[in-house]
Amino acid sequence: MNPERLSSNDIINNMSLKNKFVRDQLVQPIFIHEDEKSESSIPGLGKNRILFKSNVIESISRDLKNGCRNFILFFVPKNKSNTRFNAEFQENILLKIKKEFDSEIVIWVDLCLCSFTKSGHCCLFEDQKINYTESLKIMSDIGLSYVRGGADGIAPSSMLNGIVNSARMKLDSHNFKHIPIMSYSTKFASNFYGPFRAAADSSPSFGDRTSYQLDYTDKENAIKSSIKFSDEGADLLMVKPGLLSLDLIEPIALKTKKPIGAYQVSGEYSSLVYLADNKLIDFDSGLLETWSSFKRAGAQYIISYGSRYAKRLGI
Repeated sequence: MNPERLSSNDIINNMSLKNKFVRDQLVQPIFIHEDEKSESSIPGLGKNRILFKSNVIESISRDLKNGCRNFILFFVPKNKSNTRFNAEFQENILLKIKKEFDSEIVIWVDLCLCSFTKSGHCCLFEDQKINYTESLKIMSDIGLSYVRGGADGIAPSSMLNGIVNSARMKLDSHNFKHIPIMSYSTKFASNFYGPFRAAADSSPSFGDRTSYQLDYTDKENAIKSSIKFSDEGADLLMVKPGLLSLDLIEPIALKTKKPIGAYQVSGEYSSLVYLADNKLIDFDSGLLETWSSFKRAGAQYIISYGSRYAKRLGI
């Protein structure tokens, strides 16, 4: 790890602070669809909406006024393929965002193929087997495109062996050694991703993701996974789903000595929305309690669909 990658920007530096809970440690996911005819609502995610080229600047401006300045973007292209991938739309959106906000905000971009492929899988298949070589090459090329567009960091989420190393080598060879990588280093094949898959249009068309995501019953391999991606060169690590992985945060931090965060996934967040909608919980109090649980467990940053409410919650 190059420590300078996490200290050159005050927002990213704040993400890795220990023993403090500051607003910059909360990362707000944003879904951006190329097809402006797409439905904007996201079942289960409350007031979160799918955004488009026409309204993404307005939405981020509103979040920034409310003190939210750390974002992770999920792009959904109009045309999907299993062979050819074009990141022009994504790069143009990033250029537009950075031109408007410059260093006022930090933009991470999720790096995966699940929203790009017709199969809905996070990788490419050949003869019903994962084509690692082609998958890593294409994802690394897309990651480079994101950074050229102005992304402050990339977040490989496919869980493919070698993806962090491949992305790091690609960035370094194009003079982007300063760009940090936030790895989805311990990501389970979970039942709690439903609303996300609807928003990202990424449900698998065949099979499931158990061949490359982790078995949620296996603690030992879950810890080893973060160690592996740490060794590949990740600057920031992550557990996902967050609330269901609180027991893993401390052992991973102790083993890797690297900052680790938690992703409060769509199914976990939507449970709060459901309870609040049915007047069974106070939404703000419940959300703050979950965030406090992450921090108590040792998470240094949190990805949450309610990050934009941090100021309202007193953070």
